[in-house]
Amino acid sequence: MARRPLPRILSKDSAQIARMQIARSRELARTAADSATDVLHPLITVTRGMRRLASAGRRRWADTPKDKRGPLLFLAASVILVVTLVPYGPLLAVITLMAAAAWHGRDREAPAPEGPDESQLERLQALYEALVPYFSGPEDPAPLYAHGGEWEKAFTAHEFDADGRVGHLVIRYPAYFPDGEPDARARIEQLLTAKAGRGREYHFAWDEAGNQLAVTVLAPLPTDIAAQRFVTTPGETVLGFTDPSEVQRTLPLAYGEEQIDVPPVVWRTGVRSTEPHLLAMGHPGSGTSTLLRSIALQALQYGDVLIVDGGGTGEYACLTGRDGVLAVECALPGALASLEWAAQETERRLIAITLARQAGDPPPEDTRRPLWILVDRPSVFAHLAVTDGRKDPQTLLQVPLRHGRAANVTVVVAEQFDGAEALSDAVRQHTRARVVLGVAAPRQVESVLGEPPHTTPLGHVPPGRGYARLGNGPVHRLQVPRTPDPYDDATSDADRQAVLALLPTRGSAEETAPMDLTKPAVGAAPVTAEALAAEPS
Repeated sequence: MARRPLPRILSKDSAQIARMQIARSRELARTAADSATDVLHPLITVTRGMRRLASAGRRRWADTPKDKRGPLLFLAASVILVVTLVPYGPLLAVITLMAAAAWHGRDREAPAPEGPDESQLERLQALYEALVPYFSGPEDPAPLYAHGGEWEKAFTAHEFDADGRVGHLVIRYPAYFPDGEPDARARIEQLLTAKAGRGREYHFAWDEAGNQLAVTVLAPLPTDIAAQRFVTTPGETVLGFTDPSEVQRTLPLAYGEEQIDVPPVVWRTGVRSTEPHLLAMGHPGSGTSTLLRSIALQALQYGDVLIVDGGGTGEYACLTGRDGVLAVECALPGALASLEWAAQETERRLIAITLARQAGDPPPEDTRRPLWILVDRPSVFAHLAVTDGRKDPQTLLQVPLRHGRAANVTVVVAEQFDGAEALSDAVRQHTRARVVLGVAAPRQVESVLGEPPHTTPLGHVPPGRGYARLGNGPVHRLQVPRTPDPYDDATSDADRQAVLALLPTRGSAEETAPMDLTKPAVGAAPVTAEALAAEPS
């Protein structure tokens, strides 16, 4: 039987043509409606005025006392009789009535004032005068910036918020200004932050080719998004949320009783990741432990987690004994044993994967499940190790950091700025994903991320607020989702229930017993030079 072709209306081209015709028809209908409104605008105005005059007459009649309504009717009848007897009286009466209706039917809304008001003009002139010493030169024959000059030539676009403060500003500057020097840029940004209004975050976009600077006030990032299951694939971890203009992806989230779409900062790990390990820096109370808890809850969906807590404050006690949590170590001996086991496990996985590939087989099943090593404040253990005459636990992180990507092992290190000098070279070199949380000077942020942020820092930020940079990518503003310690008395009931709902279940007594990490991993093979030489890049 011959196959009948599909109708032409069902083809892709026909559907596209139909959509174009519908869109064109809607545009024509909208244009016709606008034209009809313009043509019938006088009639609409007169009709509106007649309705208002009629409403005013009814109100006047209702407000007139009953004993005076008779004389009022007699007066109205007399006026009508006089108008009728006067030559051209009815015509003049109709013209007068139409004029009164047109006057009362006009749009009474005051037109919006065009341009800035007096206070806004003063702000713009003050900004212009403040920029004169930086954007003017003594040898410039036609200076764009001069004392008492016109700001309209320098500010090509400007917007103000509801409070009358600058919300957006596009500034022209002369070509001889050294916009390629960070110090020169920093002076201009600091000046604009002080003059345009403190307490807000500004984004500065320098157009070196066009000699323009765009200043935009950024809206605060949401701080009340609780921990929850994110719509991600295996190997993707949500570090937090950022500005909509910075990323092209959004995640549907539960925001109270509503569903909203929020742009996330997604960190990709695994074999094909270019940033397989992460380093988070911050001051006390900045939210680095919250970030590690959020990462642990997401990692437990698809892998195993080993936690080493150098702070010893019990921030991760809620994870003890949970399915997938190998150990939560807070003491130096346990930390050394756990990290030594992690190094041996990394070597075992690497050798098993290498041998399988040499044989043309897929990687073994026990090497596919991701292993996460979360280390909080390793500088504390480094100090204790020197005191007790033991080796620094960070030396045991060299193998997971160096070979973790090929062995499906991810390392996350969180440290405070006062202990940054104690970080080993391996941690600094192999953690290409970086996060800075809390209040930090631009130079501190640049020392960690490798690039200064394009926004001005604030004097006070909520916990979990900071910046993130993945490899050589741009610097993003970051707000970590609220993931507090559910065992803390200061945690609210809503946040406690949100975190507890994400925790894995506890197994039996044998399953929840801590692993003996002092022994070599089961099935671990000795590391040979041939095996490491055959390691995949």
